[in-house]
Amino acid sequence: TRARANYDHPDAFDWPLLNDQLAALSAGASVPVPIYDYTQHLRSGQCTTVHPAAIIVVEGILVLWEPALRERFDLKIYIDTDADVRLIRRLRRDVAERGRTPESIMDQYLATVRPAHEQFVEPSKRFADVIIPEGGLNRPAIDVLLARVRELVPGGNQQ
Repeated sequence: TRARANYDHPDAFDWPLLNDQLAALSAGASVPVPIYDYTQHLRSGQCTTVHPAAIIVVEGILVLWEPALRERFDLKIYIDTDADVRLIRRLRRDVAERGRTPESIMDQYLATVRPAHEQFVEPSKRFADVIIPEGGLNRPAIDVLLARVRELVPGGNQQ
């Protein structure tokens, strides 16, 4: 069933759609992005419109795994977060937003989330240009990242 699908595995994602949408955004077109309903385990049938911009941020635990996406990125960032912090965040989110029980979340974590992290997410950090330790709470690393982003934005270094 869809409820048992492993959404922490690269096969769960529509990479061609994302790649096409990024190409359209890069060409100056707006794109409809499907909204996923995590309580029903499928796309909701609704979309949100994303408009082109000077900087397009693509975030997700597996975006560095997909070669076609990596080739599009001017700057690839991996935020390294301790396993206990990742688990606590997932527990809080899935209980509050998805109506799940802590037991079901821990079972899923052990059965699919942790193995997928070890097999796909963690190894993908070798493709990053910048690795930010401490789950993004590392202020000096954030400052270096902001300086680089400002270099990429037209007029971004002007105050």
